[in-house]
Amino acid sequence: MRGESLFSMERLVGCRLCRRSRWRTLRSRWLAASLTCTVLVIYICFLDLLHSSMHFPVLWETSSPPRQVTVLIWYEPFGKRRRIADCHSLFNITGCQLTTNRSLYQEADAILFHHRDIIDFFDFPLIGRPTSQKWIWMNFESPAHSPWLNSLGGVFNWTMSYRVDSDIFMPYGYLFSRMLPKIILPHKRKLVAWVISNWNEDHERVQYYNQLREYVDIDIYGRYGMDLKEDNIVKTVSEYKFYLAFENSLHTDYVTEKLWRNAFKSSAVPIVMGPSRYNYELFIPRNSFIHVDDFSSPRKLAAYLKFLDKHTHLYRRHFLWKKRYDVHVTSFWDEHYCMACETVKAAGNQHRTVSDLATWFES
Repeated sequence: MRGESLFSMERLVGCRLCRRSRWRTLRSRWLAASLTCTVLVIYICFLDLLHSSMHFPVLWETSSPPRQVTVLIWYEPFGKRRRIADCHSLFNITGCQLTTNRSLYQEADAILFHHRDIIDFFDFPLIGRPTSQKWIWMNFESPAHSPWLNSLGGVFNWTMSYRVDSDIFMPYGYLFSRMLPKIILPHKRKLVAWVISNWNEDHERVQYYNQLREYVDIDIYGRYGMDLKEDNIVKTVSEYKFYLAFENSLHTDYVTEKLWRNAFKSSAVPIVMGPSRYNYELFIPRNSFIHVDDFSSPRKLAAYLKFLDKHTHLYRRHFLWKKRYDVHVTSFWDEHYCMACETVKAAGNQHRTVSDLATWFES
């Protein structure tokens, strides 16, 4: 099933499953499918269900009435204190209490651990851990920027990440259904832009850029380039036809805001460097982006960009998806907290342990 893209799968089923079912029916059907099939159904149903209700699907069935659950956020990501989200007002998720109060440790139904804030085990609440309590590993960095993985086997019950085979799948963004009679693009006077804050000459993306710029003009913004227009990425990139959506490391399913916000929200065609084209096509239409792997050299890619620049009707074909879909960029961190709580509610007494976190996440 994973060999079929989201969009070919949608043509096959017409999203009838989404239209005629609500969450209880969907959850029972997902249980009967393999994990891979479940992921594809989740993506199909994003288009009609997710945007309207802001409930993400989960992998467990429950017939219990709604209950109040408490999720303890053990580390506030990157040490930044934030106002705790109201899941009901933001996402229509009820029965969720989010807290950062560690004194509620033994009362919590689940504890959410942000990976990048884990330094050692001495800070973990290992003593008196309730047997029914779920520990959720949350991480949205790539394996290349995720230390400690080999030390965390057997510690957590669930995973939450951008990986589609996570227990709680939270992408950086997604497409949802929206029919429009006409595609309207902002006026574009410039060709290629790139916003980058982490410049490293050893990174593959910087090396590729150094070759590409020999054949086509590229405007650089951020720490190592020009200032953003009104300090806004979308306003800046909207003036360009193409955007370099180059990930800082290349891993399965690692498709970040560089695609969803920087390119798609700016109505710029993303030139992507990340996982394979096949992997991208699980999430977005095949003609909505340009992959560097489609070309044998940066020189040939540059020639193609100049060709599209002169042939507007061919350039606009990269935006045909806009007639049917719009873009949602995931909100850090409110959506993640509320989704974790919703999953705990739905799972009931289901329990498991992630025995080898490193092998799974690095695969």
